[in-house]
Amino acid sequence: MNKFSDRNDIVTNPVSMTVAAEKEEKVNTAAKAKITALYCRLSQEDERLGESMSIQNQKEMLLNYAKENRFSNPVFYVDDGYTGTNFDRPGFQQMLSDMQNGKVSALITKDLSRLGRDSTMVGYYQKYVFPQLEVRYIAVNDNYDSANPNSTDNDMALFKNLFNEFYPLDTSRKIRAVNRMKGENGKTLTTMVPYGYVKDPDSNHWIVDEDAAKVVKHIFSLCLEGRGPSQIAKQLESENILTPTAYKAEKGLPLNTKVKDSPYRWKNSTVGHILERREYTGCTVAFKTYTNSIWDKKQRQNPIENQIITPDTHEAIIDEDTFNKVQIIREKRHRRTKTGKSHMFSGLLYCYDCGSNMYFCTTKDFESRQDFFECSVHHKNHSECKTHFIRAEVLERLVWEHLKEVISFVYCHEPYFREYMKQVSESVSKQELKSLKKQFSLAENRIAEIDRLYTKTYEDNANGKISDERFKMLSEGYDSEQAELKAKAIQLQKQIDTQEQNTENIDRFVSLVRSHIEDDGLNGYNLHELIQGIYIENADVPNDTDGNIEIDDDDGECIVYSKKPKLSSSKKHRIRKIHIKYDFVGFIPVNKLLQYAEESKNAQNKEISA
Repeated sequence: MNKFSDRNDIVTNPVSMTVAAEKEEKVNTAAKAKITALYCRLSQEDERLGESMSIQNQKEMLLNYAKENRFSNPVFYVDDGYTGTNFDRPGFQQMLSDMQNGKVSALITKDLSRLGRDSTMVGYYQKYVFPQLEVRYIAVNDNYDSANPNSTDNDMALFKNLFNEFYPLDTSRKIRAVNRMKGENGKTLTTMVPYGYVKDPDSNHWIVDEDAAKVVKHIFSLCLEGRGPSQIAKQLESENILTPTAYKAEKGLPLNTKVKDSPYRWKNSTVGHILERREYTGCTVAFKTYTNSIWDKKQRQNPIENQIITPDTHEAIIDEDTFNKVQIIREKRHRRTKTGKSHMFSGLLYCYDCGSNMYFCTTKDFESRQDFFECSVHHKNHSECKTHFIRAEVLERLVWEHLKEVISFVYCHEPYFREYMKQVSESVSKQELKSLKKQFSLAENRIAEIDRLYTKTYEDNANGKISDERFKMLSEGYDSEQAELKAKAIQLQKQIDTQEQNTENIDRFVSLVRSHIEDDGLNGYNLHELIQGIYIENADVPNDTDGNIEIDDDDGECIVYSKKPKLSSSKKHRIRKIHIKYDFVGFIPVNKLLQYAEESKNAQNKEISA
């Protein structure tokens, strides 16, 4: 079904209207039993041609023609609101089915374009399908009648079909040009407003629907807590929250589908669609999907670089940082165990040595204190990586310990935090920025070089120096390499932009921390909002530790030592080192921050005394 099939007045059940034959006419019984199909079709493009193309006009014309020419048992088959480029129309398919069942003796349309606007398919039905089914086809205005094969009008049908095909092609081209202009000007191209917004009665501008917006925010917050779409859907259903379709039906808003299941039964796909919808950040997104041609109606996802995103076109429901964080979480989809359990740390933990993800491990017999994480590489092959193992309960305690220290320092010594982190980020950024820009320059140079090589290869092929097969092989290799380089260049540019936004990143992190000042424990929300990744080292067993928890970050990365219960054979304790990378600012050395704050205060006091 195509984009024109959303009309409510489509007639799919044919209505029989019989015209009696004159008494003197002798028609055999078998012929009388068959029907004459009167087919009418109208698309949105055809409506612009005026009243002469209306369904009512077509019906009157075809019925009069059937009466005048004494065609018996006329039956209407109607497709109102369907494009001629698609033959999957309910009225047409019903008519075709009746033909195949031997019920139809003749088919009459207003003109050839009513049958369709695809010259290949129309020719196929004219030349093969109708003759094989012994159906006479008549297009009244085009003087086409398959019963007169020697007619010059029949010969012209080939050219008329081509002209009929050109019409939707030209119309499609014009519509695409208009939509392109609208998209570039930041105007929305969709007629259906996303859940959470309603259309301003005085314009096409979107305004926030407060009740629905609360649900959207709730869905994003549940995702930040580490819940997947299925878990969120169950949560919403348990809270008796109406689905978007049911909510719109209750409010009397436009719908593109009917409420089928329970009004509270959310689907995983619905939740996932909401979590991925960028419009909630206040921007307009155009050209998210595309079709290959007017003949191929399949909607395909457009890469984000080919989309047009216009910011600040309406009020945001979700801030940009929250949206981006959720997309990262969605990319690292949580690996659920066979027990159905998952953990808020899933997707955030990495092996310090090999950089692989760490698996969440549990069983039905485990108490929560026995749940643990293990290096995925070691889990599959013990010889490839050392044992990186940490209990979830211990990890939660250690991360909260360090997070409390960070929140407290930012709250009490914000100016010192800003100064120190700016110095650290600038010193690190200089080296990283230099390396990134060098890689970006090399990628751009190679892209330009491939363009020159491609041109040279094409010339050699044209001059006969390179065979067609050799040219095809080289060109495919160049295309593949260039595509990879362009993707890499885009990624490098993003990293360069990130490195050049040090002050802005610190501001964003401080703003996030302020919103968690009153947190009294670790949860999925503050964990995913503030922390980008946690790296687990292999455990050491030294002889000189008393087993106390402490934070040591002299190397510039957060290292937390954890106490392990005494071993049965000795009183040794195992040291567990974890490295916490925070969002926007990276690793935060709390001890050095405290030292820096103390030194800065002493220097200020000396200046005051002097």
